Amino acid sequence: MALYNEPSPLETRVLSKRFGMENSASLDTYLATDGFKAFQKARQMTPEQIVDEVKASALRGRGGAGFPTGLKWSFVPRTSPKAKYIIVNADESEPGTCKDRLLMEYDPHQMIEGILIASLAVDAHAGYVYIRGEYRYLIEMMDRSIAEAYSKGYLGKNIAGTGWDFDLYTHSGAGAYECGEETALLDSIEGKRGIPRMKPPFPAVAGAWAHPTLLNNVETYSAIPWIIQNGAAAFAALGTPKNGGTRMVCISGHVNKPGVYELPLGFPMMKAINEVAGGIPGGRKLKAVVPGGSSCPLLRADECDIPMDYDNLARIGSMLGSGGMVVLDETTDMVKFALRIMRFYAHESCGWCIPCREGTTWLRKILQRFDDGGGKQSDIPLLGELSKNMLGRTFCALGDAAAMPTQSIVEKFREDFEKRLASQTVAV
Repeated sequence: MALYNEPSPLETRVLSKRFGMENSASLDTYLATDGFKAFQKARQMTPEQIVDEVKASALRGRGGAGFPTGLKWSFVPRTSPKAKYIIVNADESEPGTCKDRLLMEYDPHQMIEGILIASLAVDAHAGYVYIRGEYRYLIEMMDRSIAEAYSKGYLGKNIAGTGWDFDLYTHSGAGAYECGEETALLDSIEGKRGIPRMKPPFPAVAGAWAHPTLLNNVETYSAIPWIIQNGAAAFAALGTPKNGGTRMVCISGHVNKPGVYELPLGFPMMKAINEVAGGIPGGRKLKAVVPGGSSCPLLRADECDIPMDYDNLARIGSMLGSGGMVVLDETTDMVKFALRIMRFYAHESCGWCIPCREGTTWLRKILQRFDDGGGKQSDIPLLGELSKNMLGRTFCALGDAAAMPTQSIVEKFREDFEKRLASQTVAV
């Protein structure tokens, strides 16, 4: 994949600006390229000023939902008798998404600085980086980076002589997709089975160990130092109204140059496919795009001439999600694609609520039957009806994540299902 060594000239390198530098992950490299200057600047600001700056930047959470980051920070109570925590969601288990691992691998101290600035904003003095179990090598790398920061005075007591104290730890997940959901992640950190909690209360009020907790993902924290150092207005100007900054976009599937590219929000989707990712191999035509990870409703080829930001994708009934764009050409069998997605979600459902546990299994069985050549005409509307009845009826968004792409595939690519039925009739 095209990582730091194959950048596109169309990229806007903000979070990935150190990718490709020699020893980019080292603290010495980070300090030599303006590292921790933003923390020093933030130390001279009030918590309210930090939160207001993040609000003005129009930074939205990069984990999937796109909730305004500064607004989320403002929910953490200013005064509390309980200790507060900073949590980093580095679970990154959404199929098609692989950008947080690069930020941790090639520029971990940028994230650490973002965490420290967040701790100033909410008055927290301890934090955890929750890393998915499959990222074992990254847990070891982050442990080394954290140890390096401690050894040089950028974590622990009296950080960089500022009088601020903060301790940071890594915590390994066990590979459960469900733990990408913030409350299931918190249960996992506490040593419990990773299942979603009822909300409210929300983590900002009662999160880890029932203490006020701020939880964002790797890319979100990594954007904070640039915002504080360069100003909210400069970051907001990189994107579109209410969609500030850049996104790390993971482009995979049927493209000539799959990779992780940093693009400004509002970048044209077709330009990203054809110019950044090198177009579709063999001159084949575009059929569909998964715009932001497997849980997002799919787009037909005629819907893809659109700016990539949260609001424009929401307007046409999809999501920017976690930035995992999967490009599908005209050879793609959408029945097989839907089955592949549903196998994943049926396997990863935690089983805590019936609509998700039973719904994902039922959808998988119907799609498997269709793929095996035993599909029925009544199965097509049944897939849509099952998906519809899962939406909004589960404790967390996993049920929605399974239902939304299935519903979009059935509605937009019904002809693929009809072709399967026709081929079965001919075979008989």
